[in-house]
Amino acid sequence: MASEDKQVKIHVTQRQLVVPGELLAEGEVEVGSPLIYKIDNKYYSSVIGLVDVQENKLNLIPLEGYYFPKVGDLVIGLVIDIGITNWIVDIRAPYKAIMNASDALNRQFNPIQDDLRRYFDIGDYVLAKIALFDRLHNPVLTVKEKGLGKIVSGKIVEIAPSRVPRVIGKRKSMLNMLIEETGCEIVVAQNGRIWINCKDKQFEDILILALKKIELEAHTTGLTDRVRNLIKEEKAKRGLS
Repeated sequence: MASEDKQVKIHVTQRQLVVPGELLAEGEVEVGSPLIYKIDNKYYSSVIGLVDVQENKLNLIPLEGYYFPKVGDLVIGLVIDIGITNWIVDIRAPYKAIMNASDALNRQFNPIQDDLRRYFDIGDYVLAKIALFDRLHNPVLTVKEKGLGKIVSGKIVEIAPSRVPRVIGKRKSMLNMLIEETGCEIVVAQNGRIWINCKDKQFEDILILALKKIELEAHTTGLTDRVRNLIKEEKAKRGLS
């Protein structure tokens, strides 16, 4: 695909699979991903991923790698330790996250009177947002916004964080289809953990099959239709409407 602007040359096509070091474009290109690097006015991929080309703008959806925190990200964390004034939370990143008691309790914390285990214990999952992160200190979580806090029902499914955009889809197309076809509540966190809450075990099992199919086939086209067909076939097998 080539641009009409003679100063710009795009060497890749929409949804093309690229590998580290592959030349993507030359010239004055707008880049929408930190995973694309520039050398001498040429742009290269630093990961295995899918290219998104919009006129002279390049983006890259990674297909491998770990979750890297960003302020404002929605995450599902797993409490792995308890300190005097905070909880230590695994968010599937190179850094452990901190959730302060004063934030979670939304009031002044008294370490003498308050037992943190009453609120979040080791092994609990929490839906939170990244409130602070500067790469020099561990990410700090907040649960102050509406809908955030301890997860007390449903099931947590883990996928590769790089597959999250495919589970959501453009304009939430994949996510909306999954909700419509299964009737399950679904919350997709940026760190690759997904909370699902279904009306019965059979729909839960079908949804997990669909999520794993998305994870395995994220690099392919026509995936939404194939996943929809899978769900319909599984419902028919089980006699579900």
